[in-house]
Parts: sequence; C-alpha cells; structure tokens
Amino acid sequence: AMPDERAVMTYASSYYHCFSGAQKAETASNRICKVLKVNQENERLMEEYERLASDLLEWIQKTMPWLNSRQTDNSLAGVQKKLEEYRTYRRKHKPPRVEQKAKLETNFNTLQTKLRLSNRPAYMPTEGKMVSDISNAWKGLENAEKAFEEWLLSETMRLERLEHLAQKFKHKADIHEDWTQGKEEMLQGQEFRQCKLYELKALKKKHEAFESDLAAHQDRVEQIAAIAQELNALNYHDCMTVNTRCQRICDQWDRLGNLTNRRREDLDAAERILEKIDLLHLEFAKRAAPFNNWLDGTGEDLVDMFIVHTVEEIQGLIVAHGQFKATLGEADKEYQNIVNLVREVESIVSQHKVPGGLENPYTTLTANELTRKWNEVKQLVPQRDNTLQTELRKQQNNEMVRRQFAEKANLVGPWIEKQLDAVTDIGMGMSGSLEEQLGRLKNLEQAAYSYKPHIEEVEKIHQAVQEGMIFENSYTKYTMETLRVGWEQLLTSINRNINEVENQ
Repeated sequence: AMPDERAVMTYASSYYHCFSGAQKAETASNRICKVLKVNQENERLMEEYERLASDLLEWIQKTMPWLNSRQTDNSLAGVQKKLEEYRTYRRKHKPPRVEQKAKLETNFNTLQTKLRLSNRPAYMPTEGKMVSDISNAWKGLENAEKAFEEWLLSETMRLERLEHLAQKFKHKADIHEDWTQGKEEMLQGQEFRQCKLYELKALKKKHEAFESDLAAHQDRVEQIAAIAQELNALNYHDCMTVNTRCQRICDQWDRLGNLTNRRREDLDAAERILEKIDLLHLEFAKRAAPFNNWLDGTGEDLVDMFIVHTVEEIQGLIVAHGQFKATLGEADKEYQNIVNLVREVESIVSQHKVPGGLENPYTTLTANELTRKWNEVKQLVPQRDNTLQTELRKQQNNEMVRRQFAEKANLVGPWIEKQLDAVTDIGMGMSGSLEEQLGRLKNLEQAAYSYKPHIEEVEKIHQAVQEGMIFENSYTKYTMETLRVGWEQLLTSINRNINEVENQ
C-alpha cells in the first residue's frame, strides 16, 4: 500500500532527529531529500503500472470478442478480408501491446527491487491487475489468436474449395448449356415429315448419333448435380443461385430425354409409314410393268389385222379369242389388285399428310394410265367379237360361193373337155363323110351356143368369188381361167374344123 502524508512526515521527523546529532545539518537534509525522491519515484512507478495494467487489460477485453467471433458472410472474399484484418492486427495493433506488456513487467520488477532495497514492503497491485492476472489474460489472448488464425486458415481452405467447386460447377454448367443450345428446338422439329424415305433414314442415323451423344452427357449432368449437392453440404454462400441453375439443368435434361424418346418414336412411325408406301410403290411397279406390257400387247392383238381364207381359219381365231376372253376375269382381278395398291397409298398419304407420297420412284406408270388402257381393252374385246363374227359370216359365204363355183365348174369343165374330145375326133376325120362331119360339127356348135348360159352362170359365180377375194378352192381343180381357156378353145376348134370341112 502507498504511504500516506502523515506517515511521510513521521519518517521525516524521525530522520531529522536521527541526524540532528550529525556533524552537519546539511547532510541530514540531503539524505531526507534523497529519501523523498525515492518515494516519489516509487509512487510514479506504481501509478504508471496501474495505468498500463488497466489499459492493457481493457484492450485485451475489447480484443477477445473479435478473436472469438466465428461469424462470416460465408464468402471467400469475406474471410480473406478477416484474414487481412488479422494480419493488420498482428502487424500494427499487437506489437505496441507487446511492448506495453514488457514495459509493465519491467516497471513492476524495478519497483519491487527498489522497495526491497529500501526495506519497504512489496508492492501489491489493485485486485485483478496482478502480473499473474495480466499474464493469464495475455495467455488467453494468445490462445484466442491461435484459435482465430487456425479458424481463418481452415475457413479459407474450405471457402477456396467451395470457390473451386463453384467455378467447376459454373464451367461444367456453361459447357452443358452451350451443348444444349437449340437442342429442344431441334428435337421438336417436324422437318422429317417432309422427307423422302432415304432422307428419313439419314435423319434416323443422325438421331441415333445424338442419342449416343446424349448418353455421354449423362455423366456431366450427374457431375453437375453432385457438385451442387456438395456445395449445399458445405454451406456455400450462393447456394440459391447454384440450386436454381442445377434445377434448371436437370429439368431441361428430363425434357431432352422425353423429347429424344418422342422424336425416336415419331421417326420410327414415319419410317414405318414411308416404308409401307415404298413397299406399295415397289409392288405396284413390279406388277404394273408386266400388266402394262400385257395391255399393250393385248391392245395390239385386238386391233391387229388378220387374213383368213377359210372358215376353219376364222373359227380358229374365234376359239383363240374365246380363250383370251376366259382370261379377262383373272386380268380384271390383277387390275383391281394393282389399282388397290395405289388406292392404299393414296389413303395413307391422305391420312398422314405425306408430301410427295404419291410419287412412285420405281416406275413412271400410273394407275390412271393402266385404267385407260384397261378400259380400251374392254372396249376392243366386243369390237373384236364383231369383227371375227363378221369375218366368220364372210368366210361362210365364201365357202358357199366356193362350193357353188366348184359344183358348177365340175359340171362345165368336164362338158367342155368332152366337147373338145368330140371336136378332135371329127377333126381327125376318123368316121363319116364330110357332110356328116359338118353336120356333127354344126350340132356341136349349136350345143356350145346352147351351153353358153352355163358359162355365163359360172362367170357370175366367179364374179362373187373375186368380190370375196377367194383365191383357193379345194372342191374343184378348175379355175375360171382354165374354163375360159377351154371354152374359147372349144369355140375356136369348132369354127376352125367347120371352115376346114367346108373348104374341102
């Protein structure tokens, strides 16, 4: 405890009496002044200790809450700011306090030494300001500093990892979103409905490649979701933004998967339709070509000119035509089957609105063309019937004329030959007198002139033969030419023989 003023005066009085007997009063005075000076210095040291101790303890008390605080905005920048503040504290604010503590301890030791040398009782600081109190407070400060620094470094490492994860999340999300750019619009496109079959198959190959690409990107989406989950687990400060973006990516991924499956189904359905149309076109081409050739050949046959000379020949044609007509039922079935192929194509094209679906890439033939030719054939068949029947009647008439001619020619021919033989016999003068020969020749001449109507009748029948353009007659060996020659020869021979007999 500090000495009060009365105690000081008592000491001074004691010293004075003590030194009153000294040799010189001045010496005693100097000693008293020296003692007073020492006491004043001790009091100053005590006051300074109290002041420094109070100030240091107050600073420690104010600093501890800051060092014990673990609050942060959970951002790397915030923690780095705290770390910089801590470094500033250690660089600027702490060193003066270290010096203050050292000075405090030095002053306390110096004071205690002086008191001991002066045989004064040891100095006892105010309660709570003992050197041990200050040491304990300082030790607590240093422990808090260590814990705070460790927390800052740990938090920095944690947030650096978070920032790294956040950057990794952003990088992968950026790449993924760049890749998905325009993919939904592409998958929703309906351009395949305007495609030909070969173009659609190429689109399917392209879609299969996209499906493979999509499957490869599944891992990236899973990584993005895993990083977002880790950021949430580590309490990243901007989790809301991360979660929103992650959810958007996952939702879009689900949509892409659904759209991919739907497009695959649409492409498969469109391919089945186009393949069905293609098969129908191919079947039409395979069946239409031979049927068209048959129609062309049949049409030519039905209008083909024919030349017959007998009833047998025209009857052969009629039989063949009858056989042909017997095949028209099967031909009509084939025609209906072929036309039904086109009708089925038209139905599919109309139902599914397939552009260009009616165009057949395998043939230039059309159902309309086949229908036109088929109708022509059906019209030509009865016409051919009429033509054949007309020709049959003509040949039957020719046959009748042929028989009539043969019947008459077979009478006229032998009669002319017989008359010629008779004239020849007379001309040879083998029997009878000249008068008898002449009489017989006159009789032959008269018989010939009497027979002329038969010749004229043959000529008339021959006129019908010529009109019917009958060139052969199997019923007689005589032709009109031979009959004419024989008749002319008969008349000439009779006249010549008559002249010869009359001139004898």
